[in-house]
Amino acid sequence: MMERLLHIFKRRDSSYEPLEGGSEGPNGEQITRPKFNRFSWIDYSVFLLLGVAMLWAWNMFLAAAPYFQHRFQSNDSLLRNFQSAELSVSTVGNLGSMIVLTKLQARANYPKRIIAALALNVVVFTLLAISTRQFLEVSAGVYFAFLMAMVLSASLATGLCQNGVFAYVSGFGREEYTQGIMTGQGIAGVLPCIAQIVSVLSVEERKSEEGVPQESSTSAFAYFLTATIVSALTLAAFALVLARHGSRDSIKLAIPSNDDDYMPTPDARKSIPLINLFRKLFWLSAAVFLTFAVTMTYPVFTQQILSVRDPAAASRLFQAASFIPLGFLFWNIGDLIGRMVPIIPALSLTSRPHVLFFLSIARVAFIPLYLLCNLRGKGAKVSSDAFYLIVVQLLFGVTNGYVGSSCMMGFVEYVEEDEREAAGGFMSLCLVAGLTTGSFLSFFAARLG
Repeated sequence: MMERLLHIFKRRDSSYEPLEGGSEGPNGEQITRPKFNRFSWIDYSVFLLLGVAMLWAWNMFLAAAPYFQHRFQSNDSLLRNFQSAELSVSTVGNLGSMIVLTKLQARANYPKRIIAALALNVVVFTLLAISTRQFLEVSAGVYFAFLMAMVLSASLATGLCQNGVFAYVSGFGREEYTQGIMTGQGIAGVLPCIAQIVSVLSVEERKSEEGVPQESSTSAFAYFLTATIVSALTLAAFALVLARHGSRDSIKLAIPSNDDDYMPTPDARKSIPLINLFRKLFWLSAAVFLTFAVTMTYPVFTQQILSVRDPAAASRLFQAASFIPLGFLFWNIGDLIGRMVPIIPALSLTSRPHVLFFLSIARVAFIPLYLLCNLRGKGAKVSSDAFYLIVVQLLFGVTNGYVGSSCMMGFVEYVEEDEREAAGGFMSLCLVAGLTTGSFLSFFAARLG
């Protein structure tokens, strides 16, 4: 079994051998890649955990939607719009931080950005956990302001983490590590949904006078406390990577030196114009932008689609409080599957960026499929929960994970070695730009059907 796994992870390694053409230093010595280019399961596991932590915040806010509905039930306007407000505040904050961080690439200390992001997440989710036990009598408006401040803070942390992690990992020259990050992000989508479904089914069903499904503050407290623990554990795991490689090892330049411990200073990194990266990575950057822009329609539809079964006769799994997170779960399972597929060389499209671009456009076809489902309980054109969960949610998630991961894994093949860090930051910027664009387009999607 282990031999099969190692065979899967054995990819095109020609780029990790001595530089093309047998490059030599001024004294005739052969220039080779650093030793950390060798694949390590320890490093892979840490990068996977970083991927989990990177999107855990985003998925926790989505998974806790029933609890937020409970907090906003006294204000109809906030109850209807808090989800879209979360999307907009989160993506705008994320994009703004990414733009600033990408422009500050020349003197960037990417490990410090990662550490700061994880520490900020610990603070944010600790405060959210406290809010489920204290200050419960505050008005819906006050809690909305608090929630938006937490969403904004978490989005800034996500921006720091995305920029830092994708730039840091690109210096290792291993596509597998990038795939590990993307897989971790998929796992971060699956686990909160499972936790929410279990928590809903394990407590007695309650509804407000307005019919809004209720979720206990104990469940929400568990969500947010778990997020705090995940961020703290990831911080400790990343410290292990730094201990193994040092904060600057991943960008060690292939410069001959009599000192094996030679490490360039931050000033040695040249600033790469974004326009140059855009020219080299046009198809991949456009594909990742379009992929995540289209993807942002799914949270809006998923919050509104109900089971086609009679609520009075259906089991609790098919009632709104659990069926909505069930929809998220199927999408995220598909996303996780899609993120894992590109690690198999035979199924990878990293060498065919044009195909990835056209696949990203083709994903628009999923939007009309949502309109065939039981949107807002008005009835479904295709009266089948299996159609919604498997054909729509699962496959939409698979395409997101596959195309997104392929783009983020493949960009290192099209840039020079000293451009990898900047290219990693640029690609993550395109990803976040797609999310931001999609979040605003989601307001229009919410009015369909």
